[in-house]
Amino acid sequence: MIRSATALVACGVLAACSTATGAQTVAQLGADPVLSGGSYDSGGGITVAVGLREYQGRTAVCGVWAQSDQQSVLTLRKAKEVLDTGAVALGGETLVRGLRFMAEVPPMADYGGQEGRCAVIARPWQPGDAARRPVIRIPRQVVVYEDDEQGGFAVLFRQTGPGAGGA
Repeated sequence: MIRSATALVACGVLAACSTATGAQTVAQLGADPVLSGGSYDSGGGITVAVGLREYQGRTAVCGVWAQSDQQSVLTLRKAKEVLDTGAVALGGETLVRGLRFMAEVPPMADYGGQEGRCAVIARPWQPGDAARRPVIRIPRQVVVYEDDEQGGFAVLFRQTGPGAGGA
């Protein structure tokens, strides 16, 4: 019992250290944000739009996300769990882990100019960062697993690019 509690506390501390929980601000995304996301096996998906900004000499990772209006009842309310596993990197360096801090917006064709929430990180803003394109990573994962007497089935999320659709 104590070992289980210790392991649970250790996992919680590790999760807290690796997610975007620091200073936050808001900013408009540029005209051409980086887009990615993915789709569920059962239909529907998620789109994530990201841009970088300078904020008081530090790097701010700003973004919004959207989920499909039409999707399986099995995947409703799963998007934030999927976003928790995502990360944004720049030049091989992971800037943030966990994308739940971003603002949810309706699906749309163009995410440029959207007001996003930003995680301000310790990394100093560097010359040339404005022209660099971050990379969004969201791992493949099982979002639903059900098992009964007749067998089991799983619904997977795969990073396939923008998956929320749009107008």
